[in-house]
Amino acid sequence: MPALKTTKLSLISKAMIYTMPIYLGYVPIGFAYGVLALKTGLSPVNTILMSIIVFAGSAQFVAVGLFALGLTPVSVIMTTFIVNLRHLLMSASLSVFFKNWNNIQKALFSFHLTDETFVLHSVKFPKRNYSKTEIFTTNISTQISWIFGTVLGVLASELITDIKPFALDYALATMFMGLLIIQLKNYIQLFVAIISGTLAVWFLLAGLDKWNVILAIIISATIGVLVEEWIKK
Repeated sequence: MPALKTTKLSLISKAMIYTMPIYLGYVPIGFAYGVLALKTGLSPVNTILMSIIVFAGSAQFVAVGLFALGLTPVSVIMTTFIVNLRHLLMSASLSVFFKNWNNIQKALFSFHLTDETFVLHSVKFPKRNYSKTEIFTTNISTQISWIFGTVLGVLASELITDIKPFALDYALATMFMGLLIIQLKNYIQLFVAIISGTLAVWFLLAGLDKWNVILAIIISATIGVLVEEWIKK
């Protein structure tokens, strides 16, 4: 029994270590959400409850903006539903790993599925030794970090009039950089990442501010496939 407990503790600590980039991003972004939500008229209780019940960063920011415009609850719900439709594709791509899971476990996992946890899970799931202890540690702890950031934002909202000088929006980019580094396994992937980032910036400077990321991903991924095939031949 003590050995089993030690093993579980080691798996929990292991999961928390490789989930650290998400914590470092979620706390400041959750903080920004907490400040903005109160500035737009949401009560402290509703602001925190949204992070507990909804737990969807982009959807929460969108909802706060729609509440500020005075839109109806139906409009807010439908808009956030459309924003989160990408979760259908993310969950579908991971569904092959849930054959031996019961419905309660699937429901708990799907509730905590975010863009960031999806990145980690898509890397870890193909490995045979990825335990449910690690999976749910990652999922639950990321929401705790998000709620913690939200609470900090709520507490500090009266002291902060403008969050832009704090550059909290850069935390999201930094977090994805950390997640990207975790996924890099060879020089081809590093090459594709550099090309993709360079093209995204170039397209943005060229005026394609709404399409720069999509175009950069398509072009760099195509280049990566061609290079990989060329090396194989």
